[in-house]
Amino acid sequence: MLIPITRERFETLIPLTATASQYAYYWGNWQNLVKQILFSLLGIFLVWLLSLTLHSQGLSLFLGIFAGLYWLWNPVAKASFRNAKYRRYPYSGFWQGEILDVYVTEEVIGTEETANAKGELVLVENRERRLNLELGDERGFLAKVQVPLRRQHQFISPGQTVHLLVMSEDPDLRRIAKLSDLYIPNRQIWVSDYPWLQREAFKEVSQQLGRGNRRRTPPPSRR
Repeated sequence: MLIPITRERFETLIPLTATASQYAYYWGNWQNLVKQILFSLLGIFLVWLLSLTLHSQGLSLFLGIFAGLYWLWNPVAKASFRNAKYRRYPYSGFWQGEILDVYVTEEVIGTEETANAKGELVLVENRERRLNLELGDERGFLAKVQVPLRRQHQFISPGQTVHLLVMSEDPDLRRIAKLSDLYIPNRQIWVSDYPWLQREAFKEVSQQLGRGNRRRTPPPSRR
């Protein structure tokens, strides 16, 4: 089931600036916070050096505050920039389908050099267990989603209903360009790598469209 939504509703679901969950995503753990604070201190030091050649105390103060608060505004800037990549699509829709298959794989997410016991440099692969979901609907639309494996994913199984947002360049949503994070309403589980959606707002849309359209004729196929 695919239902087009208005631009106004779309911009509510994927807002211009960072949501709380998006901010937390880029905030990261305490090691990342320490790194961001160090960048802020380095920025303050560079601004101080620059102020020795500047003749504007006002500009130096502004740059100092801007650099000093880098750790605070950086997550907002990153999330807002990422949101803009999805907001550029002119058309969107609410999609309801079901999970066809669920399985776990181990993926290489990077490599790093380290020394072994003999002092030789060796390449070590960084691996991560990832959840794979195959999705489909009655119209034949198929999609595959892969995200880092989380504890709550143990409650996901084939046959469960899933709701998400789709984005397209086409007014009739014939070709889908992007998918949002997934919401499994009967378990209230979110599946995503990055939290694209304003989740409380999407839950309302899920309740309105997912429940209300079960008794209605499905919209024309996107294909």
